Amino acid sequence: MVNINYKNEKNLHLKPITNNDKNWIIELIIKEWGSELIITRGKVHSAENLQGIIAYERNERVGLSTYEIIKDECEIISMNSLKENKGIGSMLLKEIERTATLKRCSRIWLITTNDNTRALRFYQKKGFTISAIYLNAIKKSRVLKPEIPILGEDGITIQDEIELEKRL
Repeated sequence: MVNINYKNEKNLHLKPITNNDKNWIIELIIKEWGSELIITRGKVHSAENLQGIIAYERNERVGLSTYEIIKDECEIISMNSLKENKGIGSMLLKEIERTATLKRCSRIWLITTNDNTRALRFYQKKGFTISAIYLNAIKKSRVLKPEIPILGEDGITIQDEIELEKRL
């Protein structure tokens, strides 16, 4: 992976996760996701064990995306931009798409929850479509991760998983 400039912002660049990043990743995921575990479709992911990309502004970490490639599919497990509206999420997503294409994946997919309207908007603008809705799936996820709150963004009850995909 090479450093990438984005939107003429010469101070933004990407690097793959290294062992030196593990503590920061755990702290970020706990802060943003409630614990170091992320649940997608009933599968438990430990963020520190995933492949991923970190976005930097100068020498400061400003974004993280983790993913997992199994066979010919790339699942985005987490996406965090620590500075909004700077193109960080777009830059991370573009690099995941590039990686998935190089690995000959047929699709990129992810799970979000029904309350996460910002993610739904972001990914659909980037060419993703809703491919499945798993009604009341969060009830099962809470068994694995009790930290999942009842209410999410905008006071919306978190109850369903929404799968988005982009065919490559």
